Amino acid sequence: MVTERYQAVWDRVRAGERILIDGATGTECERHGVPQVVNIWNSGAALSHPQIVQTIHEEYIDCGAQIIITNTFSSSRHCLRSAGIEDKFEDLTNAAVRLANEARDNSGKPDVLVAGGITHWVWTETTPSLQELETNTRDQAMLMAKGGCDLIMLEMLSHIDRLLACIDGAHASGLPVWAGVSVKPKEGQMCLLGGEPLEDALAAVKDKNLPLISIMHTEVDYIDECLEILKTHWNGAIGVYAHVCQFDRAETKAIFDDMISPADYASASKRWMDQGAQVIGGCCGVRKEHICELSKVI
Repeated sequence: MVTERYQAVWDRVRAGERILIDGATGTECERHGVPQVVNIWNSGAALSHPQIVQTIHEEYIDCGAQIIITNTFSSSRHCLRSAGIEDKFEDLTNAAVRLANEARDNSGKPDVLVAGGITHWVWTETTPSLQELETNTRDQAMLMAKGGCDLIMLEMLSHIDRLLACIDGAHASGLPVWAGVSVKPKEGQMCLLGGEPLEDALAAVKDKNLPLISIMHTEVDYIDECLEILKTHWNGAIGVYAHVCQFDRAETKAIFDDMISPADYASASKRWMDQGAQVIGGCCGVRKEHICELSKVI
């Protein structure tokens, strides 16, 4: 099930063009004063503060973003269970997808893609089984497809076995699936946050029908080395959306200290594009000012 919108953008990627993604949604909700829900961060905003979420989407589209990602990070069933609100799963997912679609409709830019964001990440030590993870991903991806998403964007993938379970679940939706891995150095090599080498993750997904892999929610300073690894071990398209803020782990809050200016982020992104990245945006801490500056480079 490939939408005409998606096919048009994908054809541009295949032709060598560069595509702008949006910036952060969760940290922007926090910046706008949305209170967190324990263990799901800012995913509750789709129900508690829908106008703020929609406005964030609209601002990114105004800056030139051609793909916006739903505010569904940490709103999978297993995440919501840890917050005691598993019964809100369908309501939160449907609301987040609707807000992204309404933002596109209001923008007058009907070609903008809505990507349904899904992660296996949990804020507690209670992780679902691989079978449950696949099932939960499937159920959320199917809701997103029914709600009008153009693709599924798997995010913050940090363990190979969970990554594979999410991919299998997401494919059940019939939508194209893009995967975003989060990386940091360990003992001299770039590894997923769970500790497995990035090369091993790329080998594991080689035959998983992924048109694109992104390095996302990863420090700016690590992106260049990650791209060198992808150029050697990955034949598909490449995306980047780095994060640029730190977190108070004790209180699970973002620290907004402008670690990198919009101009410097755009400059770094230009370097990543020169290394082959075609789909560029930002993760935590990247705001509309960064995306507007980045749009000039793209």
